[in-house]
Amino acid sequence: MAAIRILVGSVYGGALLTARKVGEELEANGHQVRVLEDPQLQDITDNNDALLVCTSTTGQGEVPPNLLPFYIDLRDQLPQQPGRPFGIIVLGDSSYGDTFCGAGALMEEALYETCARKVGESLKIDALETLEPEAEAVIWAKNWINRI
Repeated sequence: MAAIRILVGSVYGGALLTARKVGEELEANGHQVRVLEDPQLQDITDNNDALLVCTSTTGQGEVPPNLLPFYIDLRDQLPQQPGRPFGIIVLGDSSYGDTFCGAGALMEEALYETCARKVGESLKIDALETLEPEAEAVIWAKNWINRI
């Protein structure tokens, strides 16, 4: 079974609810999960757990305020994570056009710069199409975990 750290970026609670539900489902399947609502860089530098970013997108494709310090530290310090598996679940609104799910793209790019290894495609959940993002995320996460 895998150890997973879910890094949450949430403004109004949708991504947090989604992360918690994904965590519950993965734990029910025997995995060790830590949901980090206020992630710090130290949360990924003292272990080798798989990383799952579960974030909403704010403004014009930006990282939510609670995840922003982590993102900035990650970009500034670039702690090398060679081969560390990661995945991205990102919530957004497609009516924002080019910035749709932008926070996920920013986190993906930052993790790539640390030499982490992306597993599978990012799950982009559109608020205009999905009323229960957690249901869609759980299905995706069960497939993702089998690939790491």
